[in-house]
This record gives sequence, C-alpha cells and structure tokens, in this order.
Amino acid sequence: MPATSAQTRDRPETAHSEPRTVDAVAAEDLVKVHGSGDAEVRALDGITIGFEAGRWTVIMGPSGSGKSTLLHCLAGLDSVTSGRVWIGGTELGRLSDRRLTKLRRSRVGFVFQSFNLVPTLNALENIRLPLTLAGRGGDQAWIDAVIDTVGLGDRLSHRPSELSGGQQQRVAVARAMASRPDVIFADEPTGNLDSHSGAEVLGLLRDAVDRSGQTVVMVTHDPVAAARADQVVLLADGRIDDRIHEPTTEAVLARVRSLGA
Repeated sequence: MPATSAQTRDRPETAHSEPRTVDAVAAEDLVKVHGSGDAEVRALDGITIGFEAGRWTVIMGPSGSGKSTLLHCLAGLDSVTSGRVWIGGTELGRLSDRRLTKLRRSRVGFVFQSFNLVPTLNALENIRLPLTLAGRGGDQAWIDAVIDTVGLGDRLSHRPSELSGGQQQRVAVARAMASRPDVIFADEPTGNLDSHSGAEVLGLLRDAVDRSGQTVVMVTHDPVAAARADQVVLLADGRIDDRIHEPTTEAVLARVRSLGA
C-alpha cells in the first residue's frame, strides 16, 4: 500500500486503495488535528503506511513528532480527523463504537508504559481480563504457553502490588498476547523499568514475533530497544521521514540525532 520512494512514501497509490493482505495494520492518508484556528496542531499529516504481519516495527521521532498519536489511532484508541485505518481487512472507521470495542478486545493487544493492571485482580486474572470482558474462555493451551513464555508460573496468584515493575510488565505483555490478537501495540513499554527488566520485556516481545508469529508495533525513544526490532519508522512533524531496515543502535541513534537537529 505505501509507496517506497522518498518522494511518495506518505501518499496512497490510488484514492481508493485497499490494504495489502500481508499487512496486519495499515493506514491511508491519516490526518489528526488538535484544536482549530490559530491553535490548530496537525499531529499527523497525511501518513500512509502498512505494518507487515509477523514483524516487529518501532516508531521513533522527536518529541511532538506524532508517534504516540499514530500508535493510538492505529489501535483504535483515538479517532482520526481524516483518512482510514485497517486492522487485518477491517476498516476501523466503518465500525460502531460497540463493534470497535469488540474488535479491540479480540484482535488488539496493548502494552502501556504504566502497566495499566487492575490492582484488585491477581496476575492470572489480569492476563485473562480481555477474554473475560469479551465473554470468551480462550485457548487454555495458548494461555499456558504464554504464561510459560513470560516466566510467571509461580506468581499467578499475586496482585500487582506484590510484583516488581518488571514482573508487572510481563503480566501486561501476557495480557496483550492472551487473545492471540492480530497485533500488539506497545507504547514505551520499558520506560518505567530498569535496564535489566527492560531487556527482559524486549526479549519477550522478540520471542512473540519469532516464536509465535506475532505482529508488534512499538513506540520508544531508546535506540537500544529499537535495535531489537525488524524495522524502525522515523516520524518528523507528523509525517514519515525515513525507515531503517535491520536497525542497529548506532544507525538509529545517528538518524534520531539528525532529526532532532
């Protein structure tokens, strides 16, 4: 769907193009405007992009570049001013609020910087929460495999206050994977963690892609974290500025510094 040259990267190929079947998530001519008149801010300025299934993409850019806004619009957590977003073959803008909520529960996983666990529920109940809200039992063999992957088998009866920050984020990653969603969105998932716990969470996301075929789209400001991904998309002023395939820490750091300058 997205064009590949530097000149046409942000424009759809046709006015009515559809997302490619290999894309787990896609956006076409996405615009998000905050405010009006003299106070108008274009947080997203005509972004067209596809995120290939079974790959890990990191979104980076200077403060105010629109990276978190893009993530929230792609996940259906925020409305768009114009343009279209698809998850799989479903266009979000065509859904009622009820159907959009149902889609997010069943086909989207989200990992927040602040964990967003329910304090009165234990780890297992938090992991199963999206399935509980959707009225589904889920695939128990898959849930057991997810719990084994995140290494929380002996902490399932503990509430969030009884877990370390790294353990809480592992619960959040397991919760995001529990329903086998089309895509996991992660917004600065290591931002509140020490380096060791952060590395563990990044390893879990890498395993989710490599071992489970999961699609991950993550916002981060950390070049070391970005280097774990398959590609990095760089934003500036609400538009796609560049992409780095097979990123390294050094390449990402140099490119982010040039954007900041």
